[in-house]
Amino acid sequence: MIEEKIRNGEIVPVEVTCSLIHKAMQKSGKSRFLIDGFPRNKDNLDGWDRVMSDKTKLLFVLFFECSRDICTERCLGRGAAGSGRSDDNLESLQKRFNTYINDTMPIINHYDQLGLVKRVNAESVPMEVFQDVKKAFDGAGLQRIAN
Repeated sequence: MIEEKIRNGEIVPVEVTCSLIHKAMQKSGKSRFLIDGFPRNKDNLDGWDRVMSDKTKLLFVLFFECSRDICTERCLGRGAAGSGRSDDNLESLQKRFNTYINDTMPIINHYDQLGLVKRVNAESVPMEVFQDVKKAFDGAGLQRIAN
């Protein structure tokens, strides 16, 4: 079910995602987490708040700003290089972008209104993007912790 949702550019149900995230957090034994790509819509946000808000403290949202053209080019290149991702094709990417604009951007805007969004220009070369991400974490007092 998860693979089919991803392939179709759809969002996995919040109950499934929150359950998987919570189990992984408990299993890790760690106290700090970077959660990639979640929440993606209002249902995800509401589910996260309902299930996880008393278990976590959100420090910031890292937002990678990148044009649709560059994102498409990079994802298609990743697919051509053998990423193994079922959604690295033009049809899936178009669906993903529509989902992103309609469902995810309102969530980014919500966190931005709360002053929690740290923006990174993701159109730069990888090392510059990395340095900007590092600055965001350093600025939040989150220097890299060894495993």
